[in-house]
Amino acid sequence: MNRSDLQKLASLRIKEAKTLLDNDRYEGAYYLAGYAVECALKACIAKKTKRFDFPDKELANKSYTHKLEALVGQSGMEGELRKARKSSRDFAKNWAVVKDWTEEHRYRTVISKKLAGDLYSAIVSKKYGVLTWLRNFW
Repeated sequence: MNRSDLQKLASLRIKEAKTLLDNDRYEGAYYLAGYAVECALKACIAKKTKRFDFPDKELANKSYTHKLEALVGQSGMEGELRKARKSSRDFAKNWAVVKDWTEEHRYRTVISKKLAGDLYSAIVSKKYGVLTWLRNFW
């Protein structure tokens, strides 16, 4: 898997989340929307590896996580995230929604339309969405 694959996966998963959301399948929509952010963050991490460099083992091992805040740390984007949150209240609100996603949600059998819709909106908002922001760095 490479950076381009992760970018494609992020785009594909968010489209799938929208399809599920539109068809009242909130549990899957919620999970896939968050997974799109995970893939985007991993694309940002992959960007740090130069084409002919041998990858850093510790970075690679720590990148095998589903924890979004840990992935921000692995990507080296903590400062960028802080700056984005300070410069925009809307982005800060969106990040607050997105950061609470975990892969454990795939096991939940009930997720409300509001919860799934709020996560999706926080990710795709044209001006202040988390995925919109991440695309600047991947």
